[in-house]
Amino acid sequence: MTDTALSPENSSNQPEQAYSVESLSVKAFADQDSMAAAAAVDVGDYLAGVLRQQETARAILATGNSQILFLSKLIERGGVDWSRVELFHMDEYLGLTADHPASFCRYMKERVESVVKPKAFHYLDGSALLPLDECKRYSDLLKQAPIDLCCLGVGENGHIAFNDPPVANFEDPYLVKIVQLDASCKEQQVGEGHFSSLETVPGYALTLTIPALCASNKMVCLAPERRKSQAIHDALKKPVSTDCPASFLRTQSQATLYLDKESSTLL
Repeated sequence: MTDTALSPENSSNQPEQAYSVESLSVKAFADQDSMAAAAAVDVGDYLAGVLRQQETARAILATGNSQILFLSKLIERGGVDWSRVELFHMDEYLGLTADHPASFCRYMKERVESVVKPKAFHYLDGSALLPLDECKRYSDLLKQAPIDLCCLGVGENGHIAFNDPPVANFEDPYLVKIVQLDASCKEQQVGEGHFSSLETVPGYALTLTIPALCASNKMVCLAPERRKSQAIHDALKKPVSTDCPASFLRTQSQATLYLDKESSTLL
């Protein structure tokens, strides 16, 4: 690890620390607000730059409580011609309809699609009667052109998308697959208020695999809050392993991890 503290500057969006862990760039901020604001600037500027070079940009977005402030700031900031952006999301509960309160489709429709009106938002259909066919359909969409950007988070068990430790595969042959959710992952969904009890969390989900996420030209990973601190410690300090799937980000030179003071407490 190389660690370089940054001098305070006028902008509140400057990280308190910026360093690298192997190939992964890490930026640590004083609080979640400044972290989200800085990520919004970086992502907005990147997308605008992509659109200066090509007609359409393609991006994968994450859901979850950790992404709400970032998405809000990205949209409020402006500067991106969303009518030229195709969007994807990275996971969905199997068996949930798109109008279910915990559906990631609903999350994206309400917070992103209805606001920015992108060129297209391609959704995973959690209620598909033939989920293996749905995996193939979505994989084919992903393969139509390169993915310019992937914005993701880190779960309390170290998962990225729904690649929990028991099902994560760094050399996965698939782009989209069906997975059984880990107990700790289900507990997080209840803790974040998306479900009333463990029994109401679906047992399975559709997810983009780790190779699918990492095929993106740029990756921006936001992991705020103290409840993520153990996962961040394991991702950055322990060996790269599916025990903590997010540790694989250390092999990705196109990735940047954004932290706040709370998620950095164990580093």
